[in-house]
Amino acid sequence: MSNPRIFQETEFTVGNETALSDDAFGHVIRVLRLKVGDELTFFNGDGSDYPAILTEVNKKNAKAEVKSGVAIGNESPLNIHLGQGISRGDRMDFTLQKSVELGVNTITPLFTERCGVKLNAERLEKKRQQWQKIVISACEQSGRAVVPQVRAPMALQEWLDEETQALKINLHPRAEHSIMGLPLSSKRVRLLIGPEGGLTDEEIELASNGNYTEVLLGPRVLRTETAALTAITALQCKFGDLS
Repeated sequence: MSNPRIFQETEFTVGNETALSDDAFGHVIRVLRLKVGDELTFFNGDGSDYPAILTEVNKKNAKAEVKSGVAIGNESPLNIHLGQGISRGDRMDFTLQKSVELGVNTITPLFTERCGVKLNAERLEKKRQQWQKIVISACEQSGRAVVPQVRAPMALQEWLDEETQALKINLHPRAEHSIMGLPLSSKRVRLLIGPEGGLTDEEIELASNGNYTEVLLGPRVLRTETAALTAITALQCKFGDLS
């Protein structure tokens, strides 16, 4: 039996027993069918893994004893904040999942002219929670022990107006600068990616007025999910921990 990594918002203490959360219980006991004596690994987003052993399993709850705490040093030195135009269907889910695997730190879903998604406040918060669960699942799979935040969706202009010391980048198929030729004075980047259909000319101008540098990824037009992941990969190769 493999040793599954399980996210749980609990403060773990070595040597103590911890009750599994409802989500953890459902996955570990009902889906994976682990039993007393089986191993699992908790993480709570503090940068460490907590290997544990199941000590008690009942019909509706289970407990595990935390055996140790291990600092996980696999975070990139490059901090990337992705501003992603909201896309329809599974494209947004895919972008979030893979961007986390590639090391993104913060994700802000953005309402743009062409995003085509309209939700009331209640449904919007449920969608944000769903996206956060996708991020957590990607951390479980990729071995990350720090969980990126999915912020509340906001209008593009609001995001552009936020104060930051990061290098600000906007992908543009007709830009003159290559992403690989960018200088970086700090290890922080804000990356703007449009939705399906891209940003409008007016939105591109707004980003330019906000000192976002237009950069080119290559001679071909990329889908929104491809653009985000290609840009993150290029940034990690040049400034981060991909080689």
